[in-house]
Amino acid sequence: MKLKPSDRTRRRLLAAVAAMACGMSSAAPSASAPQAPVVLVVGDSLSAEYGLARGQGWVALLQERLAKSMPQARVINASVSGDTTAGGRARLASLLKQHAPTVVVIELGGNDALRGLPLQGTRDNLQTMTRASQAAGAKVLLLGMQVPPNYGSAYGRDFAAVFPEVAKQNKAAWLPFLLAGIADAPDASSWFQADRIHPTAKAHPRMLENVWPLLQPLLR
Repeated sequence: MKLKPSDRTRRRLLAAVAAMACGMSSAAPSASAPQAPVVLVVGDSLSAEYGLARGQGWVALLQERLAKSMPQARVINASVSGDTTAGGRARLASLLKQHAPTVVVIELGGNDALRGLPLQGTRDNLQTMTRASQAAGAKVLLLGMQVPPNYGSAYGRDFAAVFPEVAKQNKAAWLPFLLAGIADAPDASSWFQADRIHPTAKAHPRMLENVWPLLQPLLR
C-alpha cells in the first residue's frame, strides 16, 4: 500500500515521540539512584582498636550497625595509633581521592595535647581537613576531645574550644566529647586499659552511642 505524504509524516512523528519516551524512561532510574554512603574515619588509637581484638572498636561496631540498616554503606577506618592532626592532614588528600567519601569523621587532636603541641597548629590542621573534605563533596563530623585536669584548667578549656570553633566556622557537625560517660564516669578507671589512656572493649559501644546521633543525620 502506498502511503500518502501526510501518513508518512504522521508515522515519523509517532516514531520520534516513542524514541524520546524510551530514552527518558531508561535515564530516569540512574538519575534518581541514591549514592551508597561511604564513611571515612580519620583518627588515632581511639579509633584504631589499640589494645583490642579486631572488631571490638567503635568503628567496627559502626560497620555492623550500618550493615543492618544500610547494607550498601561502607566504613573506611583510616585511623593510625599515635597520629596527630598534622599526620591526618598529610594523609587526607590521598584518602579523599581513593575513597570519595560522603561523610568524613575526624577523630584527632588528643595526641597533639599529649605532646604539648601549639593549639594554633591543631586548630589550623583541623580547619584544613574539614575544608578539604567539604570541597571533595563530603559532610564532616568532628569528634571533640578533652584533656585531664592535671593539664591545667586554662589549657583544658582552650583545647576543648578548638573543636566547636572549627565546626562553627565551617558549618560542620560536632560531638563535644567522644569519651563522655566513660572518662567522666564515677568508675572511670574501670573503663580504661592499664595505661589509663585507651578505653577497654566495653567502652566502645558507648563511644558509638555518643557518635551515632550526630552521624546518622549525615547519612540520609
